Amino acid sequence: MVQVSRDGARPNVRVILFGLMIAMMLAMLDNMIVNTALPRIVGEFGGLNHFTWVVTAYVLGTTVSTPIWGKLGDLYGRKNVFLSSVGLFLLGSALCGMAGSDLLGGPEVGMVQLIAFRAVQGLGAGGLMVGVMAIIGDLVPPRERGRYQGLIAGSMAIAMVAGPLVGGFITDHLSWRWAFYVNLPVGGVALLLLIATLKLPRYRTEHRIDWLGAALLSVGITAIVLITTWGGNEYPWGSPQILGLVALAVVSLVVFGFVERRAVEPILPLGLFANRNFALISAVGFLLGFAMFGAMSFLPLYQQTVQGASATGSGLLLMPLMFGMLLVSLVVGRAITRTGRYRIYPIVGGVVMTAGMLLLTRLDVGTGKVESSLYMIVLGVGMGFLMQTSMLIAQNSVEQKDLGAASGAATFFRSIGGSFGISLFGAVFARRLADSAAGGTFASGGGEGAGVDLEQLRQLPAQAQQLVLGGLADAISHVFLWAVLFTVAVPVLAWFLREVPLRTENEARASTDTGSEQAEAALGRAPVS
Repeated sequence: MVQVSRDGARPNVRVILFGLMIAMMLAMLDNMIVNTALPRIVGEFGGLNHFTWVVTAYVLGTTVSTPIWGKLGDLYGRKNVFLSSVGLFLLGSALCGMAGSDLLGGPEVGMVQLIAFRAVQGLGAGGLMVGVMAIIGDLVPPRERGRYQGLIAGSMAIAMVAGPLVGGFITDHLSWRWAFYVNLPVGGVALLLLIATLKLPRYRTEHRIDWLGAALLSVGITAIVLITTWGGNEYPWGSPQILGLVALAVVSLVVFGFVERRAVEPILPLGLFANRNFALISAVGFLLGFAMFGAMSFLPLYQQTVQGASATGSGLLLMPLMFGMLLVSLVVGRAITRTGRYRIYPIVGGVVMTAGMLLLTRLDVGTGKVESSLYMIVLGVGMGFLMQTSMLIAQNSVEQKDLGAASGAATFFRSIGGSFGISLFGAVFARRLADSAAGGTFASGGGEGAGVDLEQLRQLPAQAQQLVLGGLADAISHVFLWAVLFTVAVPVLAWFLREVPLRTENEARASTDTGSEQAEAALGRAPVS
């Protein structure tokens, strides 16, 4: 029998949790560092109209890989699968840092390379996020998960605070390339710690991975993201390119549905959606991804251009949002563990998040930093109510054998929401900016690939500078107005959730090469003393 402490945590859980928190911070830290460095990257490589693809490629890679990583963990055990995802993430990080260097062809191809390497990085990140949540699900029963997932959410919030600060410092004092290279030593520590401490049962199965389903899902998602990115921007909505993508998306997703119904081990088990809570919380996660990634992508751009902040200053200005999310995530996690009740939190979170988005629509050239910080606190509080509560509800809605698939699906819908959100918001931003009086200022000779040179912008005559800043502020606030259309649905959907009691222990899973005692110990079946 495994001995436990008074708070119910097994002795190795805290050590493992530390390693998992580092791994989760890798994905979140990198994304926040890059957001802060993006204006500088665009200034070097050009491509303002495509800058959101640096984020979209990462999120898209995360999205398409998440269900695959989750299912691989269910079938073959989580440790080796999880460590492989960490290794792939670090490889992508190294390649991103080398993008556009003389070794790889120079700055002329820098933006294309960076987008491609960010996709590789995202493929690894998908395994990081779903792996952390599924491993916690293996080690800790649902009733206790609120506290531990609250800590994970706290580490994510810390990464979101540290990311802009580290990214700003790196961008201002070193090179934006170190925004990616910094992942290597941090990831190395996480790898060593988890290799030494993470002990989970190994699973073997005669079934095969549903590669056809995975390929069809990836094609369908990519087509939809391209539609939202290019439609009405690169190509007219009725153009052959957009109509072809629509046909590709419809056909691939319809065929995917047929394949999943017949697959022995479907990559995304459609039967999970027969559970009311799982279906609702998946929709909530989708909308949360819209809001979260949208805010993270455009706030640094507003701060560094309109408000004139440095890259480091932009990181500091994001701290109120992160502080609100960190504090609320920790409080909500402990409250769920203590009471076992959770339904009210996504409802309140949806209302508060919508209020935060509404406030951000008020951003303009004259908005002060204190005022914008108050708006961000409101948004962060709303996100704090939702971040880990959505994962907890998803995991509690399924059997233990489907834990990886459920964690993967929950992460998948949040990521696909982010993919669509960033693509849609990027298109809205580009169109609004192009239609403004300042639109022509961002193209060098009308060229689409020109970047925003912040120093050159500040050297413009006062009248021209105000025109440019006004166009940027208007385009960014318009993005948040569109976000409200999606966040307002969150509390409505959450209202229909059922308060299903949280399980107080996990179900043991059968293993063909691991004894039942080892499996039960690893899965947290030891009674709490």
